[in-house]
Amino acid sequence: MNERIAHYRGRLSGFWGQMGKRQKIWLGASIGGLLLTVILLTIVFTRTEYELAFQNMDATDAAAVMNYLDGNGIPYELSSNGSSISVPSAVASRVKVDVGSQGLVQNGSIGFEVFSNSASQFGKTQNEFDVIYQTALNGEVQKLLNGLQGVESSKVLINRPEESVFLTAADEPQATAAIVMKFTSGYRPSQKEIDGYYNLVKSTVSDLAIEDITISSPQGELISSVVGGAGTGSADAVDMQFQIQNKYETSLKKEIQQFLGPIVGSDNLVVSVASSMNFDKRRTEENLVRPLADNDNNGIKVSEHIDNSSSTGSSTPAGGVAGTGETDIPGYEAGSQGANSSETNSQVTNYDYDRIKNNIESGPYVLEDLSISIGIEAAQLEDENARTDITNYLTTVVRGQLAGSGQDVNDDVLMGKKVSLIARTFAENPSAASKSGLSTGWAIGLGAAALALIGGLVFLLNRRRKQAEIEEVEMAPVSTKVEYPTLDLDSVNNDSQARKNLETLAKRKPDEFVNLLRTWLVDE
Repeated sequence: MNERIAHYRGRLSGFWGQMGKRQKIWLGASIGGLLLTVILLTIVFTRTEYELAFQNMDATDAAAVMNYLDGNGIPYELSSNGSSISVPSAVASRVKVDVGSQGLVQNGSIGFEVFSNSASQFGKTQNEFDVIYQTALNGEVQKLLNGLQGVESSKVLINRPEESVFLTAADEPQATAAIVMKFTSGYRPSQKEIDGYYNLVKSTVSDLAIEDITISSPQGELISSVVGGAGTGSADAVDMQFQIQNKYETSLKKEIQQFLGPIVGSDNLVVSVASSMNFDKRRTEENLVRPLADNDNNGIKVSEHIDNSSSTGSSTPAGGVAGTGETDIPGYEAGSQGANSSETNSQVTNYDYDRIKNNIESGPYVLEDLSISIGIEAAQLEDENARTDITNYLTTVVRGQLAGSGQDVNDDVLMGKKVSLIARTFAENPSAASKSGLSTGWAIGLGAAALALIGGLVFLLNRRRKQAEIEEVEMAPVSTKVEYPTLDLDSVNNDSQARKNLETLAKRKPDEFVNLLRTWLVDE
């Protein structure tokens, strides 16, 4: 065994001795690089990749998750602030499911699952039960808020007064809720989201009004639109109204510029539009009754009743000879007996008229007032006809826009208050500047041409310098001395090794072998 080891050692020593200095360096570098590659690959493929599984946890939840991981022998990494835990990527999904199913992460709150976890509720007093229920209710509301977008954490405290049979519904104190919410960095809730927080809490707790809910954040109190009124709650509506008005003015301004720009020049025109809009949304109900137009302003005949009656009888009219008998009235003239008749006619007609019910809902975007002011270069308005044409155009535009506003839109009112034409010499005329100086495109083009010219000059100079160096090398005298290869025989241990080296040189490079022999002969 020792002889074999010595044999291999001798062969290795002989191989190492046959190698030159450069070959030894390359061999050592190759072996070192191979070992380093193996080590790096081993580290890369054997190290454990960790994935963030839980974050933004409080101390209680972090301790519960750590106990679970220690009990199952799962390695983990805890962040410096103790609120995040990373687990190996291979088991991250399984760990999340297990921890979630066991309810270990409560975000600092305990919900109604506390009643399921308790084996029995017997033995608890009513006060203890009320405290547990109140804590569970706070925890459930907290969980709902923490699940919303942008909410990092929250703390909920709901106060529900005790019911009393001695107090009426009006005298009983109302439930209240105090909530502190913390949002992620850079997140600002909109007014709609704030109203959603209030509605969520109101729907969760019975007999809780929005006015009795207080929601705060580190940046200040979050006010509901119901409580704040038009000053705070309608912030989004105000922004929308401003955007609508700004969009209308910008569109009208663009139309005027597109029309007058080709006439007077875009550089000689400045347009200003000011409008006033009514954003009130109105709903009108009309109940109209009208007759038929083709029926003598009468309605539809529904029913008609005609009654005709007549009667006849006799009567003794006054007058005659004064009575003198026993039954006669002295001085009264007795009349003679006569016949009479009477007739009565009546007609009742019932009509039904058209009944029209209109529910009119007007749009909230109604233009109430409009004014247009235009500044034009004075040179463009020297002609009176041009001034009149531009004024007529602007008057027509304003009249058309205010047609449904109910205002007086005659020419006198429009020219005096709604339309303004200003003729002035502009402080800076872009067209004159473009004539006196170079435009941006020309400046960029000239700069690029200058850079190209400089680059070409540098390239030509470098090329001439290299060509001059080549000519100097070609003109330099060539040395007639021939350098022959040498063989270091001092480093050879024995004759057989020297012979092998000479044979190898003769086979691979015969020209160098011949030059080597010539060198030896010259030296001798």
